[in-house]
Order: sequence, then C-alpha cells, then structure tokens
Amino acid sequence: MAVGEKTRALAAGMAVGAIGLVAYIGSEGWAEKAVPPVKGDVPTYGFGSTRGADGKPLQGGETIKPVPAVRLALRDLQVAETGLKKCLGGVMLYQHEYDAYVSLSSNVGYTKVCVSSIPVKLRAEDYAAACRTILDFSKFCNKPKIRNAQGKYVCPPGALVELPGLKARREREYKMCMGDI
Repeated sequence: MAVGEKTRALAAGMAVGAIGLVAYIGSEGWAEKAVPPVKGDVPTYGFGSTRGADGKPLQGGETIKPVPAVRLALRDLQVAETGLKKCLGGVMLYQHEYDAYVSLSSNVGYTKVCVSSIPVKLRAEDYAAACRTILDFSKFCNKPKIRNAQGKYVCPPGALVELPGLKARREREYKMCMGDI
C-alpha cells in the first residue's frame, strides 16, 4: 500500500482515533457544572457526560474537573463504540467514517444510530448516503415525549426543532465522515 493510501477495515475491530477524540471533545465543549445544554435536555458536565463516574444520571449543579472529565468522555465514547459495533460489526469503514459515527452515537445514543438507515446504507456500501444521514440528527424534541399507539415514546407534533449548534455539529461530523476533516 502506498504512503497515505486509505483502506477500509472491519468496524468490529476499530477504535476511535485521536482525531475522533479531539473532534468529540471539541464538539461537546466544556462545562464544569452540570446543567442542561438546552431547555428540556438532561444535565451534562465536563465534555458532554450525562452520567457521573458512578454511572448514575447527573443532578443539576454537580461539578467536575478537567482530568476526570476526559476520563468520562473516554468512557462515554467506549459505550458508544461498544453499542455501535453490535450493529456495524461486519461493515468495512475508513477510520474517519468510524470516528464520525462514534461521535454521533455518543451524542444521540448508539441505539438511535443503529435503528436509523445508516447501517442499511453501509451494508449496501452506499457510504456517501450513510454519511449524509448524519445530517438528519440535527433536531431536538423540546417538549416531553408522549406514548404513541404502539406504546413507544415519541416527540409530540411540532416539538421537533432544529438547533443551530446541533446542526453545526452534524455538519462537522458529516465532513469528517466524508474525509473532509
């Protein structure tokens, strides 16, 4: 293989790269005190962690220092990776694609990514379409979810709003996925 040549590898055997980690921490920003990042969201602190070192959900006002926050960010990425590998294990990806999907999964939850069209598109080797699907995750439900007829919690009509910060993050993840970062 020539120097600089990229090859795809099995997602099941990958780990988030340094660029992915830096992009994730940069996207999450820093907060010493646990507060909801937007109205109606759960409290986060550090670099976007929603759970403390003990695994329990954060309570508003809890605080953290930078070094423990990096440890929690790594833990959060590992949780996202483990779940993502279950649904993408047999898929071949470039490192930058994998990093983008891990970043997305750590932010919205790997379950949402795994039930989206991303795994289907990747199995069909439609990599560009799978990357474009990242852009679909730029909205937030700004009201409490309700149960639908099937008993599943869903966002009420009209409560799904696009957030500028989330849109910008998704655009960065999309560019990373496409190899433009």
